[in-house]
Amino acid sequence: MVDHITIGVLALQGAFSEHVEAFKRLTLPSETPDGSATSIRVVPVEIRSAAQLAAADPDALVLPGGESTAIALVAERSGFLDALRRFVAAGDRPVWGTCAGMILLANSVSAGAKQGGQAVIGGLDVSVRRNAFGRQLDSFLAPLDIVGLDHDDNGDGIADSGAPSAPFPGVFIRAPAIDLVPPPPATEDALAPAPVAVLARVERGGASYVVAVRQQHIFASAFHPELTSDLRFHAMFARAALLAAVARRKAAAANDLGV
Repeated sequence: MVDHITIGVLALQGAFSEHVEAFKRLTLPSETPDGSATSIRVVPVEIRSAAQLAAADPDALVLPGGESTAIALVAERSGFLDALRRFVAAGDRPVWGTCAGMILLANSVSAGAKQGGQAVIGGLDVSVRRNAFGRQLDSFLAPLDIVGLDHDDNGDGIADSGAPSAPFPGVFIRAPAIDLVPPPPATEDALAPAPVAVLARVERGGASYVVAVRQQHIFASAFHPELTSDLRFHAMFARAALLAAVARRKAAAANDLGV
């Protein structure tokens, strides 16, 4: 039985400590095999190198907000970028990018890209626009309806039966937006990328912007859940990490038995 999950938080630059603190406040309700109530601990680990990533062997990974160019530059110069790409490409552990982290995960950066481009990790089949809402002075707060969040009236990450589904407090700071989500394939194709699910939009200046998506194991948000007291997005991501961890352990056990 899984009694805890480990979530790595990329700690090269940006708001990584806020993610760490959010996960420290989070537990996941669960049940023992006999049906008794229990909880799963969420253990965050700061990751600064390929060696630390390998040693921690986390069940999931968060790429925080900050300055995407600086994060990519540090990772590239230290030889860490390829290890991050392999982690994402493996597809068996959830990855979540917030703001700058979303830019790093996108396969394409369109309007607002740095001159000469920048290195990205990739894996998320979308195009992202940097600073989609303007500069620092144009930062804003907006309530968001996010697909997949539990009904949770106090934002502690624990589902409250019958509670109203309150809007999520979206904190947008020099935020990017997703300006191209590919349509799902018209026919079944085993080689086609998995469809990208839109989780949230925000209305701004008479336009609608995609600000959160999920593509299989990859989550991305243009806003900063870690800068709020609402743990619902962290809980949603942690539950995905738990499901993936359980699936990996079952597969490993079956392999050991030669099944």
